[in-house]
Amino acid sequence: MQTGANISTLIDGWLEEGRSADTAIITADDVAWSAGDLYTAVCRVADRLTDLGIGREDRVLLVLDDTPAFPAAFLGAMRCGAVPIPSNFLLRPEDFGYFIDDSYAVAAIIDAGFLDAVGPQITARPDTKLIVANGEAPDGAASLDEWMADGPDDFSPVTTHGDDMAFWLYSSGSTGKPKGVPHRHRDIGATCTSYAEPVLGIGPQDVVFSSTKMFHAYGLGNNLSFPLWSGATSVYLTGRPTPDKLLERVQSHHPTLYFSVPALYNAILAHPDFDDTDWSSVRLGISAAEALPPEIWHRFHERTGIEILDGIGSTEMLHIYCSNRAGNVHPGTSGTPCGDYRVEIRDLDGLSCKAGESGEMWVSGPSAPTSYWHQPDRTRDKIRGEWFLSGDRYHEDDDGNFTYEGRVDDMMKIGGLWVSPIEIENRLMEHAEVSEAAVVLVEIDQRSRIKAFVILADDTSGGDERLIGELQEWCKASLQRYQYPHVIDFVGDFPRTATGKVQRFKLRDR
Repeated sequence: MQTGANISTLIDGWLEEGRSADTAIITADDVAWSAGDLYTAVCRVADRLTDLGIGREDRVLLVLDDTPAFPAAFLGAMRCGAVPIPSNFLLRPEDFGYFIDDSYAVAAIIDAGFLDAVGPQITARPDTKLIVANGEAPDGAASLDEWMADGPDDFSPVTTHGDDMAFWLYSSGSTGKPKGVPHRHRDIGATCTSYAEPVLGIGPQDVVFSSTKMFHAYGLGNNLSFPLWSGATSVYLTGRPTPDKLLERVQSHHPTLYFSVPALYNAILAHPDFDDTDWSSVRLGISAAEALPPEIWHRFHERTGIEILDGIGSTEMLHIYCSNRAGNVHPGTSGTPCGDYRVEIRDLDGLSCKAGESGEMWVSGPSAPTSYWHQPDRTRDKIRGEWFLSGDRYHEDDDGNFTYEGRVDDMMKIGGLWVSPIEIENRLMEHAEVSEAAVVLVEIDQRSRIKAFVILADDTSGGDERLIGELQEWCKASLQRYQYPHVIDFVGDFPRTATGKVQRFKLRDR
């Protein structure tokens, strides 16, 4: 769909094509929202924000689950020139206060269910207006539900340039405070034309379902910008994306594109209802947030016949910029660059590596960030002209596919040799008794040692000395002799981010 410079007009294209009655959203309660319904809600939110004096480049914090309130608030804010900031509703209360202070947010749109965590932060900042969605608004607060239910049916979008600030996302990283990443109005269109259209072939015939929430860059594309751009239908899910809920949505709503992350692909494979779930509607699975172990790819493909397109993206780049392609998947790799994106593997001096040599992935493309908000040092470290330094260690093979070796900070040095945790983790997961593994470097008796945390496939068995020795020999048989875990701990789960990514830095302290 063609849109104006103001990206909130994503929804306008449906009306221009005579599709206002077509279903844009199926809510978690199985209520169908037409494109016309959503367009009206967006316009009404824009109108009421304007009445509050909120306009060009005013920041508006969003703490919302995946309900129609999210696209209405996100697009409505941009339509009146404001800058929405979706945030993870699972964060600590003080994080929301930090977001308000760091961004100078003049308003916050909050799900009623999150008021206990976020409300006191707003109360402590009386200059920030509170707007409550999906529930009763307390005294002094506005009601997004009332806004969406009554008001003007149209609102002309504020004129913006493609390079104007459109919205922010916060990148958590592994250390320090979250970093604000401003995105421009043109960035969403860039991800659609470079990835969603040519790689996924997304169109009006598709029904998309994402386990990742829209507050995350990956989920924002999956369940909002890609379907609205292409005319597809989005299936929503509220609350935590547990395996039983994910399988139920697949069974009941027959998505054609299924977006998830490695940890949740692994979790649904282990669920007793997996083989009874009808996957026949799904033409592609998509995975991101961290590298998909080839063992998970093969297990899923053998049981469903569906290819998973693994790719790499980031909050900074907004979505996937390097991916496998349907019919040409290389399990264990992140595929090749998408559309107008370019990637290079460079060494510590910033020089290009040859095929097979390991280094940091640098990426350039139409949605590349220009800065981090209030982070000049990080901006200088991570943004070099047109290039963004991903922090991911990769190598390129002779066929042009890129293989992930771990975060640059997660690489381990044993006896003077670099070791990738990913290689060891993938090998461990090939063992029949292992469901998932995470590998870190630890100090034992003043010596660097490899430690593996292992989740067993049968969680009723606790692991023993026999299995530890067997897993160590299992690694030695396929990898270099020094690429094996000196210590193995059997655990029930790992510390993870909101998308399921393993937080290895927390494991080092265990």
